[in-house]
Amino acid sequence: MEGQDEVSAREQHFHSQVRESTICFLLFAILYIVSYFIITRYKRKSDEQEDEDAIVNRISLFLSTFTLAVSAGAVLLLPFSIISNEILLSFPQNYYIQWLNGSLIHGLWNLASLFSNLCLFVLMPFAFFFLESEGFAGLKKGIRARILETLVMLILLALLILGIVWVASALIDNDAASMESLYDLWEFYLPYLYSCISLMGCLLLLLCTPVGLSRMFTVMGQLLVKPTILEDLDEQIYIITLEEEALQRRLNGLSSSVEYNITELEQELDNVKTLKTKLERRKKASAWERNLVYPAVMVLLLTETSISVLLVACNILCLLVDETAMPKGTRGPGIGNASLSAFGFVGAALEIILIFYLMVSSVVGFYSLRFFGNFIPKKDDTTMTKIIGNCVSILVLSSALPVMSRTLGLHKLHLSDTSRDSEAAKPSANGHQKAL
Repeated sequence: MEGQDEVSAREQHFHSQVRESTICFLLFAILYIVSYFIITRYKRKSDEQEDEDAIVNRISLFLSTFTLAVSAGAVLLLPFSIISNEILLSFPQNYYIQWLNGSLIHGLWNLASLFSNLCLFVLMPFAFFFLESEGFAGLKKGIRARILETLVMLILLALLILGIVWVASALIDNDAASMESLYDLWEFYLPYLYSCISLMGCLLLLLCTPVGLSRMFTVMGQLLVKPTILEDLDEQIYIITLEEEALQRRLNGLSSSVEYNITELEQELDNVKTLKTKLERRKKASAWERNLVYPAVMVLLLTETSISVLLVACNILCLLVDETAMPKGTRGPGIGNASLSAFGFVGAALEIILIFYLMVSSVVGFYSLRFFGNFIPKKDDTTMTKIIGNCVSILVLSSALPVMSRTLGLHKLHLSDTSRDSEAAKPSANGHQKAL
């Protein structure tokens, strides 16, 4: 009887692993397809001309798409975990959601961490060096020569980073145990290095988010149609049309020798055409879009910003008053054990909206900074080098999002022991099953 129970438990464990692997593959495939369409929308079409360069660009494109998909997965994992917790609480014994358990959530977090390390330290440096490589002098040109140069550059970069860490460890903590721990790449070095990158991402998020919160109103004002109050759009379109025709006549009358004046007039003509397009869009917009959508979106942005600031202020006060409120000093209820909010599903939905709003604001603030302003991708006119830089930046921001959300008190999710979550999420008939 015990042998049959052991075989049954092994079968259930096998089916559980197959199910989780299938779900992870399907979710990542969806993210990869969406990321591929996003990158190809901005990628410069002229990059695909020569045979060798086309292969290099294609490989870099696939690696960048993989990185962007991992970034999207890292952003969506926290809302997905919160939704899963509320669903497990609402339907604890439902047969159709047995696949949604703590083991799956924990496995997704482990895969996100693993792929983030892989993309940040291997794939993206390889894509950049492979894109910029030409092959060593004296060797036959081709893909193999470029791969060889890329691998050599990666090895030199790894040695440089390892040397810097050793020197920093010797200056800060001159201990034999700490020096020996650096030899353990998988258990200590890479997680420590990734934690440093996450810390840098948190600092970058703290810098970008306030800028993004203030810029969100300007960006939404540019995307939406503003109400027309005491404005005559027909008259403005008529005036801008006359100005466009005057500039066009001046361009036709100038000789090709005056290059500076021609360039200046062409830039001014493009600005006039852009302004005319915006005015025509405002004219074609319906009364509902002008008078209802714009004020509603602005009120929604103001409400989300106020709630975010209020939650952060309350969390800071709790940290100042109560030391046990620190993230390291508290353990959450885990997946499927208790609601993360006092308001139940509504509170969890509010937390998800605030997390997405925080991420969008941080991205807007990142591109609004003067140093990163040149990173803004343009439709059909973005080089692969700039795409790689954007993917790395978004990966760093997305990796730091769960840490900063937890620190600011926007959620109280805690991934406790997976076996306990799995047993709490499954019916009692599956009592022999052991989760990973």
